[in-house]
Amino acid sequence: MKVDFTKLDKAFNPQCIAVVGDKGRLQRLHAQSTFKGTLYSVQIGSQSIKAIEALGVKNFTSLLDIPDPVDLAIVAVPRAVVPRILEDCIHKGVAAANFYAAGFAETNTEEGRELEKSLSDRAKQANFHLIGPNGVGIFNPELGLRQNAEQYVGMAGTVGLIAQSGTHAGRFSTEAYIQGVDINKAVSLGNGAVLDSADFLAYFGRQADIKAIGMYVEGIKSGRRFLNVLKEVAARKPVVIWKGGRSEEGRQAGVLHTGAMAISQDIWDAAIRQCGAVNVRNMEELIDTLGALLYLPSVHGNRIGVAGTSGGQSVVISDVFAEAGLSVPLLTQESRDKFAEFFNPVGGSYRNPIDAGVFNRPHLKRILEILAADANVDNIAIVVWNTGSGIQEALQELSLVIEVKKRTKKPLVVILPYALLQWEMPQIRQATQNLRDNDIPTFFTLERGARALKNAWDYYRCRNKSKGDVVQLNGGKP
Repeated sequence: MKVDFTKLDKAFNPQCIAVVGDKGRLQRLHAQSTFKGTLYSVQIGSQSIKAIEALGVKNFTSLLDIPDPVDLAIVAVPRAVVPRILEDCIHKGVAAANFYAAGFAETNTEEGRELEKSLSDRAKQANFHLIGPNGVGIFNPELGLRQNAEQYVGMAGTVGLIAQSGTHAGRFSTEAYIQGVDINKAVSLGNGAVLDSADFLAYFGRQADIKAIGMYVEGIKSGRRFLNVLKEVAARKPVVIWKGGRSEEGRQAGVLHTGAMAISQDIWDAAIRQCGAVNVRNMEELIDTLGALLYLPSVHGNRIGVAGTSGGQSVVISDVFAEAGLSVPLLTQESRDKFAEFFNPVGGSYRNPIDAGVFNRPHLKRILEILAADANVDNIAIVVWNTGSGIQEALQELSLVIEVKKRTKKPLVVILPYALLQWEMPQIRQATQNLRDNDIPTFFTLERGARALKNAWDYYRCRNKSKGDVVQLNGGKP
């Protein structure tokens, strides 16, 4: 089926939505005028109709009776009813529909597979843009089009997210938000019976307001096409991919979850690297790596200077960065001479990582400036500890970090360890947003920051290299 990007534009930026059978989704879209377009309901149950009309939403007993053109239909009906609703969508000329219904190929039953094939065949015959089944569909926060009630609205970020799992799509949107990694558009495609990951990747690749793309995939239907699209998109913007099903047990679980085809992890990893994309292993690494690629300048080395540490943490930090594939080098003699002019060695050390201790904490800005000028340092990390003085001291340190960043081109990251998560959530968000606005990503553990910085370094090292022949998935079959 040939994908019509004009129809996908309408689906991701709908002016008119019809909710078929999903009263809960209708309530979420209608609540506090969340969705900014026109909203219609399609229900046949008398009690449901009364509740819907009490919301002030116009209900019709048939999709065909809606007077306006429908950009997106959200369909949650029993699977036996799905074929009839699909026919109504086709005859109505709906731009696209998300079928939330489950019970298809992911059941790994002959009946489920046959039902999905019938659905797919009919949609492809009509060139109808079907999202799903077994997926929660589209999230566009700027328009107030949400997948769940916890998602934010009223703003547009720079990340495009493609996920086969609705749970992971929802979790990403809420967790990434805290770190300033905000979604522009997202889709949970479920089984991807008609529109698959490659289709949405090609679409997001064309969107100028999407600066980086994150993906969660369990399997793909056309390996050659996926890799061709990935290579083309990754040449223009970062693509970070978390693949579920790395183990044999995980691959079998993926078959049961979305009917995904199992792929060897070694083949997958090699193919993704050759296409210029980034492999990650979990949700946290997906969020962190996107944050690093969005907000850091190009990373051209693996040597890091670390400040803000305390006591035995210097040893731990050195281990963490080294195990991630980064280097914590000895500073130049020039830098050590500068430290000797003011640094109090009692309870501290200016051997990288810099153990400021208690007496040298007031000199944090000067410490960062020396690291920024050091010829042995490619990147800078500042660790903000909860020293007992509370949030005001931490916020003051973060403001000093911003001042230093304005005078250096070196990548600079901030570690806000878990102990500081006792802050009120709005304060965390505001602090990370201030840093993000100054090209400084934040990470909640040393390990997460180290892994993200290493991924960014790998990305920039490989970006301009020849990728060679692309490894074939699906045994080389198209």
